[in-house]
Amino acid sequence: MIITVIGLGLIGGSIALDLKKANFSEKIIGVDNNPDNCKMALELNIADEIDSLENAVQKADIVIVAIPVNSTEKILFKILDNIKKETIVTDVGSTKENICLAVENHKNRKNFVAGHPIAGTEHSGPKSAFSGLFNNKTGIICDKEKSYDFAIKKIEEIYQILGMKIRYMDSNAHDLHIAYVSHLSHISSFALGATVLDKEKDESTIFDLAGSGFESTVRLAKSSPEMWTPIFQQNKENVSSALEEYIKNLQDFKKHIDNNDYDIIFDFMKSTNEIRRVLDGIKK
Repeated sequence: MIITVIGLGLIGGSIALDLKKANFSEKIIGVDNNPDNCKMALELNIADEIDSLENAVQKADIVIVAIPVNSTEKILFKILDNIKKETIVTDVGSTKENICLAVENHKNRKNFVAGHPIAGTEHSGPKSAFSGLFNNKTGIICDKEKSYDFAIKKIEEIYQILGMKIRYMDSNAHDLHIAYVSHLSHISSFALGATVLDKEKDESTIFDLAGSGFESTVRLAKSSPEMWTPIFQQNKENVSSALEEYIKNLQDFKKHIDNNDYDIIFDFMKSTNEIRRVLDGIKK
């Protein structure tokens, strides 16, 4: 089995490393617009060879698209144009509805499995890839009924090799829920980072005082703007709604601080501690 991985960064590279470790394929062909990424992917044994998009797609039994969501939307139709009859195509994008709509009427739509293995770090590029990134994480398959059964089963097998728990959703619901649990988290981190950077201009010691709480909260602000700007663009409506609710909570918190309503603040924090039980349940 030949697998083509388009995009040799953190996600695509980590998938390739896990599939190699499991001896799942006889060859992994890498595709990336960045020549340095291609060179590094060969050196790190992420890919066995590098080829052009068209050649790599035509050779493949499975195509994994691991590039920013706006680029996925643009090239997915072309990929489906060039596949063999039983080639399976999947993506890893953090938004799903626009991508699915882009190929909704393609003759080879049923060869495509809309996927989102939810994992990542704040780092990017081939050097950031590592085996085990997806272990015990959740892999979402969207619009399952629009794909061939054999294609779904093969992507399920890949997710199982990666060590993922599998869930099924429609693409619209995926984008709504992921706006809250992923996209909003990144915006919060970017906003906190920007706030502290602005303040640091006047108070140069502020970063000397930053503890682990700040570090863990702002970690996502190191994420790639090239990847995240298209995500926010494609999920604009859901992200905007999530932000509206989040901003209201922040405004309410400020109002309670200004009014010395510390009993209300205590109750707010106490009720929000419930998130610990929810997250512990998810981990189990």
